[in-house]
Amino acid sequence: MKCKINRNAAKVLKKMLETEEAQGKMIRVVVTHVHGDHAHYDVELDTPTENDEVVKTDKDIDIILEKGNEYLDGVWIQYFYVPQEEMFITNPKFGHHH
Repeated sequence: MKCKINRNAAKVLKKMLETEEAQGKMIRVVVTHVHGDHAHYDVELDTPTENDEVVKTDKDIDIILEKGNEYLDGVWIQYFYVPQEEMFITNPKFGHHH
């Protein structure tokens, strides 16, 4: 499985991981719902289980992804400051919805 993170998202995710509630946890990308040809995503703090794969990224952040979930393989986490601060999580294989 693969996961990409842009530089801005890496900064935001690292700050999440520095919080007290993140102690001993990692970033997990979850599918919040699927409809049509795409899914919607979110991130949360969690610990991996036997049903997960921990994916190394080029931003030194490990991401938890559920094994076998095709909507998560290739997910791209981006954060933009303009026109408003917002995280976008997409999977180019399934359209560009977030």
